[in-house]
Amino acid sequence: MEPVTLTTERLLLRAFTPADTDEVYAACQDPEIQRWTTIPSPYARVDAEGFTGRMVPDGWRYDTEYTWAVRPRGGGPLLAATSLHHPRGGAWEIGFWTGREHRGQGYMTEAVQALAHWAFERLGCTRLEWRAEVGNRGSRAVAEKAGFTIEGTLRAALLNKGTLRDCWVGALLPSDIGLTSHQPYLPASGLSPSGA
Repeated sequence: MEPVTLTTERLLLRAFTPADTDEVYAACQDPEIQRWTTIPSPYARVDAEGFTGRMVPDGWRYDTEYTWAVRPRGGGPLLAATSLHHPRGGAWEIGFWTGREHRGQGYMTEAVQALAHWAFERLGCTRLEWRAEVGNRGSRAVAEKAGFTIEGTLRAALLNKGTLRDCWVGALLPSDIGLTSHQPYLPASGLSPSGA
């Protein structure tokens, strides 16, 4: 797929390019981003170069992961990064980080909501999943504000820096944001207590 640009009221989401390398490198020096995401730690300039020059374009080219730089709609600094990847079936998973100085302003919630609409309407996504290591309250707050239902904790389900960690998992369905699913859905509450 060719990279797609999305806009919201305040934001421009576009694929990263090598021109973004310096800002990615600077943002990823934040200990919180290194702690809570699966980026390398320490984060070297070669990591940023590989991300913007190889990983992002390859994800779009091979339809394995779609990654966006999040910037102010009228132009300005890199605010955040977000991506969608297709782990199984009709489900997609979202991931994101926000630069330290841009947190708490609702940018990531706005970006996540835009990606959710795009995923449901353009990709045929049936379920958008969010995962974060237990304790990553900032990521969980974004997911909840964007409308995700937190479904529980998965033991040893997130590999980060060579260690399996417990993670929270949440999901957003098309119906959660007023859209129609591409497939019918029968929730468990519609079953009899015996499961028949």
